[in-house]
Amino acid sequence: MSISGVKALVFDVFGTVVDWRTSIAREAAPFLARHGSAADPAVFADAWRARYQPAMEAVRAGARPFVRLDVLHRENLEDALREVGVDPAGIPGDELDRLNLAWHRLDPWPDAVEGLTRLKRRFVVAPLSNGNIGMMVDIAKRAGLPWDAVLGAEVAQAYKPLPEAYLRTAEVLGLEPGEVCMCAAHNEDLAAAQACGLRTAFFARPTEHGPDQTTDLHAEQDWDVIADDLIDLDRRLDA
Repeated sequence: MSISGVKALVFDVFGTVVDWRTSIAREAAPFLARHGSAADPAVFADAWRARYQPAMEAVRAGARPFVRLDVLHRENLEDALREVGVDPAGIPGDELDRLNLAWHRLDPWPDAVEGLTRLKRRFVVAPLSNGNIGMMVDIAKRAGLPWDAVLGAEVAQAYKPLPEAYLRTAEVLGLEPGEVCMCAAHNEDLAAAQACGLRTAFFARPTEHGPDQTTDLHAEQDWDVIADDLIDLDRRLDA
């Protein structure tokens, strides 16, 4: 399966390339224990992540200026801690800041590094994430992600699924939208990219949200390419 004319593959990162839930739970476990909480670290990870979209929506809607995702995560962290019974008021700010950087230390899915390495032989590969550039750099260096370019939301000064996020990324790469393929494990992300003229590739991450995940278990539209994972994506594009 080929995508005629495509020169770059851009990737959603959280959930598509890296396993945020397991990684955040791992980082949170000793923190929660140290502060006397018996909360399940995975429940805490979910509580923190649940504030992700609402926080970005305030920026999308113009209710506040664009800020980096690191800022939104830090604001959301204190509310998430309260939800699991930990009072952040008694915790030194630098300790909270260190936990906030857990989002810079996310583990890749097992196929991610090999798949990206294969794909970059024929395409430019880069993130198209709501994460900020510093975060994307740290994740890539720790996980060994072989990006050709490290992009972040500052490039567009906008959060997906606003059109600017997709169109300005293509522009920065010096490409037309149709020369870029958005790769993601999230159908809504692909729908927004497709509406901007990008090509689309889907592969599911059925445990992104844990063992009881009910969303994005399969392709919900006829995307340009539907694969099993990043390695299978390379096979299909090479076929």
